[in-house]
Amino acid sequence: MDNNKKISDWFEQYGNDIYHFLIYRIGPTDAEDLLQEVFIKALRGFNSYQEKSNPKTWLFSIARNVAVDEVRKRKVRKWMSHIPLEKTNEPETTISPQSILDHEEEHQTIYRAIKLLKSNYQDVIILRGIKELSIAETADVLKWSKSKVRSTQHRARIALHEALRRCNDNEETRS
Repeated sequence: MDNNKKISDWFEQYGNDIYHFLIYRIGPTDAEDLLQEVFIKALRGFNSYQEKSNPKTWLFSIARNVAVDEVRKRKVRKWMSHIPLEKTNEPETTISPQSILDHEEEHQTIYRAIKLLKSNYQDVIILRGIKELSIAETADVLKWSKSKVRSTQHRARIALHEALRRCNDNEETRS
């Protein structure tokens, strides 16, 4: 199978997961462009891909690096903002408008709380908690030991809990 076909197959298999990772890391505005960049980099670097790791973890590693580069570019341009997640599913007609609003507000609060964490914590929360990668897969993506993934995940959960509390406190004071 040629490189283009493999990358195309991987896009079909993993593109949605990579896209959601990018949304959580940098926001929905640029996620589609960065998704394309991830797979272009994968195609260009395919010859350096060593089949020691799962292609999914290799692609997540590329996505993480692309996201880090994007954040750096934004810091240089000084316009990093917190953009709420876009709705991805059409609501069913049996769901009330209030429940849709509550669900969207919950997603926005979680997104804001994750954005308050330092980048290593963001990566672990997104990869383990949201994308449900195993500890081994997360270690491959982040190029960490499994024990570092476990300990960082533990600290990240504590930090996320605190960030969620702060976000909720801020929302209550605004009301």
